[in-house]
Amino acid sequence: MRAAYAGAVAVQRPVGVITRGTTNPNRLRRCDRWLAGPQAWRLRRAPATPVVVDLGYGASPVTALELHDRLRRVRRDVEVVGVEIDPDRVAAARPLERPGLRFVRGGFEVPVPGGRRPVLVRAFNVLRQYAEDEVEPAWATTVARLAPDGLLVDGTCDELGRLAAWVAVGAGGPESLTLSWRLRGLERPGVVAERLPKALIHRNVPGEPVHALLAALDEAWLRQAPLASYGVRQRFIGTVTAVRDAGWPVLGGPSRWRLGELTLAWDAVRPHQGP
Repeated sequence: MRAAYAGAVAVQRPVGVITRGTTNPNRLRRCDRWLAGPQAWRLRRAPATPVVVDLGYGASPVTALELHDRLRRVRRDVEVVGVEIDPDRVAAARPLERPGLRFVRGGFEVPVPGGRRPVLVRAFNVLRQYAEDEVEPAWATTVARLAPDGLLVDGTCDELGRLAAWVAVGAGGPESLTLSWRLRGLERPGVVAERLPKALIHRNVPGEPVHALLAALDEAWLRQAPLASYGVRQRFIGTVTAVRDAGWPVLGGPSRWRLGELTLAWDAVRPHQGP
């Protein structure tokens, strides 16, 4: 697996196709909070100005602006590059450029100006519009462009950002799956199934690990109903604790669970005959 990702070769012309490009302000806040939290060390340890890519930002560049604002709180000199394959979208975004924020045309080959390698690449609601067998080649093309210890984040969320899921992909392939919910009004954790990334959404069927995970979360949520009298956060923390105690390789701790966020090692949900 490591050789397959590290050995990919970037190409000069844009790799990918134009997708719908719909987006909304604050839609990607859950992933941004994760990037500025557990993944902030990647920015802090960069010896030079760290570059972060918003890949496929869509018809509006608002998510790139928000990403720049949020990551500047971690490191003031961070540079965010919005990458879009549609030249019209790039032209529309360029008037909003500012120090530390640029927009360029490109695809999964992430053509960062100056040939620099990004520390983070966030690609949300992009690969969801591709075929499942196109996911791993796209991952490999992008990961080959990353800086050492760099990370590709391939995710999907709903229109308002209340449900989100993303896969973290490094040089050795996928590393983790993160699920994130708006806890207020949450009926059950399994509703996130409709927002699973492309690599998993068609695997939510009996016999696949991700299906077993969502079933375990729903069962634990039901059993933790008595904790609802202490608030939905306590119920969710109890749910994740129960799943972890049942043997699921949960990463992180209660400080992330309180946010409605759960991260697991990829091996726990790796599809049968998948990446």
